Amino acid sequence: MTLPGPFGTPSRPTAAILAAVAVLVVALLGAGLAQTGTDELRIPAAGTTTLLRLLVFTGLAVHTGEIAGRRLAGEGPRPRSWSVPAALLAAAASAGLLLLFTAVSGLSPSVVYGLREGRLVLVSANAFVLAALCAASRHPALAALPLAVAAGAEALRAHPETHQPLLGTSLTLVHLTAASLWTGTLLYVLRTMRLRGGGRDVLLRYARMAAFVYAALVLTGTATTLRKLPLDAVLGTAYGRVLLVKLVLFGGVSLLALAARGRLLSGGNAQPPARVELSVLAAIVVVSALLTVVPDPHGPVP
Repeated sequence: MTLPGPFGTPSRPTAAILAAVAVLVVALLGAGLAQTGTDELRIPAAGTTTLLRLLVFTGLAVHTGEIAGRRLAGEGPRPRSWSVPAALLAAAASAGLLLLFTAVSGLSPSVVYGLREGRLVLVSANAFVLAALCAASRHPALAALPLAVAAGAEALRAHPETHQPLLGTSLTLVHLTAASLWTGTLLYVLRTMRLRGGGRDVLLRYARMAAFVYAALVLTGTATTLRKLPLDAVLGTAYGRVLLVKLVLFGGVSLLALAARGRLLSGGNAQPPARVELSVLAAIVVVSALLTVVPDPHGPVP
């Protein structure tokens, strides 16, 4: 048994277990809690759907970030690749979503495969399997193409609009890609720095890339929010409530990113705020998965 850390703080294994429990609670109960008092229709199997979408987002972020992280790492030892298990995890979660959709709808698999939702989830699952095969090959960077297909399928699934569907899909695709790059690349960079016992140059290269990623997130997130969330629905809908939590977390991670960048430019140790930044980004991924499950407060946007 691992002993607690100094001053009663939990050890790393204990902290990891507590974090995993917190993630499960938010994923399984978050949608129901967010809908309390809203009179919105309950989403069948919302907790399981949230958990599976979280696994999809996690696999996408880890694999995408590793492709970008390898380019930033430069010369020197690199951490063990997580691309194949990440892609297979996302593929399994996509398959789980397809099976869950079949069970909840009561339709046969052949009928579900013919529906728009079923086709898009099936495309995602196959794309992640192909990404895993690419990652295991001599040219792992080729996985970027099937990962882009998977992200595109998720963007199409999230915006089944009859008016301006291309705009909504494009915003979601850029937002999802930018979020995956921010989170996944930071994870790979911190793993690389830990392996090398330093590596300020790697973190500096990441900070330059992250500035563009951050701008893309702010612009696409703002545009999507203005399109989907009326002002009078901010507090009275589950979508609005979950979005407020995401915005608070985003504000916090922005401050942490600035703190890490400030330490980096001043020659200080930027790893501590960067590690906390990664933890908050992981929380944002959980909330984002929840956001895809709660009811749309506005419906199609004209």
